[in-house]
Amino acid sequence: MSVKMKGRNLLLSLGMLMACALSVQAQEENGGTVGTMNLTLAKAIEIALAENPTIHVADKEIELKKIADTEAWQSLLPSVDATLSLTNNLLVAEMVTGMGKFKMGVDGTLTAMGNMTLSLPVFAPAVYQNMKLTKQDILLAQEKSRGSRLDLINQVTKAYYGALLSSDSYEVMKRSYGVAKDNFDIVNEKYKVGRVSEYDKISAEVQARNMNASMVNAQTGKTLALLQLKVLMGVTADVDIAIDDSLKAYENKLTLADTEVAQEELDNNSSLRQLNHNMSLLQRSQKLLRTGFMPTVAVQLTGQYQSYANNNWNVFSYSYSPSSTLSIAVNIPIFHASNWTKLKSNKIQIAQLEDNRLNARRQLLLAAESYRKNMASSMVQTASNAEAVKQAEKAVMIAGKRYEVGRGTILELNQSETAQTQAELTYVQSIYDYLKNKADLDYTLGRETYLK
Repeated sequence: MSVKMKGRNLLLSLGMLMACALSVQAQEENGGTVGTMNLTLAKAIEIALAENPTIHVADKEIELKKIADTEAWQSLLPSVDATLSLTNNLLVAEMVTGMGKFKMGVDGTLTAMGNMTLSLPVFAPAVYQNMKLTKQDILLAQEKSRGSRLDLINQVTKAYYGALLSSDSYEVMKRSYGVAKDNFDIVNEKYKVGRVSEYDKISAEVQARNMNASMVNAQTGKTLALLQLKVLMGVTADVDIAIDDSLKAYENKLTLADTEVAQEELDNNSSLRQLNHNMSLLQRSQKLLRTGFMPTVAVQLTGQYQSYANNNWNVFSYSYSPSSTLSIAVNIPIFHASNWTKLKSNKIQIAQLEDNRLNARRQLLLAAESYRKNMASSMVQTASNAEAVKQAEKAVMIAGKRYEVGRGTILELNQSETAQTQAELTYVQSIYDYLKNKADLDYTLGRETYLK
């Protein structure tokens, strides 16, 4: 390699290194790191709706139904078919009449024939009903797609709140471990100078180790919760997620204003709407089955060229003669036993679906009322737990002062800190329970807040 070429490669390498350095510097100035995604609930839902494979499958199903609809009305278009044939008449049949026997051709000769047929349906009631059936099928596919989106929104919402719960729980355990470790350090120093007993030292150490184990478990739960959220969003596991949010921020948003269950709002439930579309499909299928008792009319135009009794295989030297026919065919069904059986089966299916729809509506009303009651209970618990956290913090402070002046024991201090940790965990859990039930209620009532 020449010196000039080496110098050019060196300059190119230096340029690439400088570009990478500037890119990293720009990302650091923007406050982010490579592969980190700052996430909110709205953004998580937006990404999931764009990337989750189940949504893509539902959208493709709609496309398939639209193609089927196109195929349905194309049945009314004329069809054209062409046929070419070359026949070797080894032994031609004879026709016997009162006037004698007549050969219907010449043995050992060739017959060439070509025809083209144009067919056009004039009256086809089954096609008309099938066209309407496919349009109803499109509506069902669209509702299924909407149901998939609502279900994904519900899952992402609960996974997001679950990630907040695990993150807040980890922060609580991390703080508790920090306090327990600081207490152990203080008690250990006092033990070294003989101011406290070995029992106090051991108790403080056990408390710190327990809090450390709980903190590690909470950290693992946080990692798994974020991984579940990534899977639902359809992003790869190597993308880091940063959520600048907390369940405590939702405390003032807890309300029952949007939880009243109205009959007309339940009609937006995707499962009920799909049952309604299925009912329409069955009713349309019944009309389609009834067309089996109706006549059909079709027109057929045939043009043909033929050549008979040829002694060689050169089809281009044959003498051809044209012919054409125009026919109108009326097909009248007289008796088909299966048509009656299919109609009877269809009526039973309609009755079954009606019962299923009634039962589903009752179940959904019960579920919606259950979610509403759980939300009301969570609101009361959240208010009570918030006060319990304040009292637990005060108890820890009092226990700490009592231990410092020698009026309290290490057991009291440990118990007060454990009670505070439990109170904080119960507090964030009650907020999570409210938000989870709220998400399920929105899904049950078919609310499309995030679809707009």
